Amino acid sequence: MATKFKIKKGDRVVVITGRDKGKTGEVLRVLREEARVVVQGINMVKRHTKPSAASTGGIVEKEAALHISNVAHVDPKTSKATRIGYKVLDGGRKVRVARKSGETIDL
Repeated sequence: MATKFKIKKGDRVVVITGRDKGKTGEVLRVLREEARVVVQGINMVKRHTKPSAASTGGIVEKEAALHISNVAHVDPKTSKATRIGYKVLDGGRKVRVARKSGETIDL
């Protein structure tokens, strides 16, 4: 069974370890079964593709998945890495909040 993560598609994250350490990007996909995320412009790899009816082929550069433990949320206020907590608003809505600044992440 796939576990629930605090990182969702569309979130701004920063890479905290690995060759792309310090770079930020937007989460394109969350692979829950493998506990991995695909981040825009991060962990770029080259794929050699054969020509087909749809494409001409050649060397294509695309994003590879990172383990979810190697990324952290970006604090909306300070633009630094932060952990995530939850808070229930007055209307009963549960939102994610940045631990460092207390800023809400869900709009």
